[in-house]
Amino acid sequence: TNFHKILKDPKALAKIEPNISLVTKLTSLSKLIPDETKETARQLVQQVVDELKEKLEYPLTQAILGSLDRATKTNRAKRLEEINWHRTIQANLKHYQKDQNTIIPERIIAHGRKRSSLHDIILCLDQSGSMSESVVYASIFASVLASLPAVDTKLIIFDTNVVDMTHELANPVDLLFGLRLRGGTNIERAINYLQDKVTRPRDTVLVLISDLFEGSGNKEQLVRRLSELKENGVTIVILLALSDKGAPKFNRPLAQELVNLGIASFACTPDLFPELMGAALRGEDISSWAAANGIIMVR
Repeated sequence: TNFHKILKDPKALAKIEPNISLVTKLTSLSKLIPDETKETARQLVQQVVDELKEKLEYPLTQAILGSLDRATKTNRAKRLEEINWHRTIQANLKHYQKDQNTIIPERIIAHGRKRSSLHDIILCLDQSGSMSESVVYASIFASVLASLPAVDTKLIIFDTNVVDMTHELANPVDLLFGLRLRGGTNIERAINYLQDKVTRPRDTVLVLISDLFEGSGNKEQLVRRLSELKENGVTIVILLALSDKGAPKFNRPLAQELVNLGIASFACTPDLFPELMGAALRGEDISSWAAANGIIMVR
């Protein structure tokens, strides 16, 4: 094809307008790029990544830190073992009810967190060819999230195999060139892998970015694993696409089955993703958030 010819000519490649479509082409064909044009290809991808990061970094950072700041100020315990009873009693002595011989607390104080990160975020990313634009945006968002000490971010990439790319988050260009953007799909294997990575489910947000077309994986096992994660307290969001192209082709029956379990499934634009993450970290109902933002969900 013409593009394959251009790949062999650094001058011709340099003349192409850098955009997300070009990034998906270059990263999907990375193994075919000859040595003489590799640096030009990297520069083009770097330019697009820098432009997108400049646009998306501030709103995502503000949404994440704003949500966590509110959560920290509230500092309400979710479970009995999280309550700092001594401080709670001290703070509520003025609410002692003499006739009932008891304190009715107006403010519950939790134990201080021992970890520097307040939440764990796991982005689980389908790298099949149909998800190419979503992969680019998700990689950039993951890179931004990884730079925030308030959250601990992991990036899991899968096709029929599962690869933990968390160590590459400092350099999204290397990350993108390390992807394959093709091949089959085994979502169940990816969820099985990340289940072991969840150490504090009530403080974990899992974003599965996939069109849900399960290939070699076991669909029943996939549904069971996601159901278990949700029952354990993990906030799960399924993004059928993370792009500006609108609703994709997706596995509607499986999406519907997951919606019936209370797991929201919808396509999301990059501009709305920061607000989505903020809502997830605040523990808001994701379906209600999506409806309020005019997002058409699987029902």
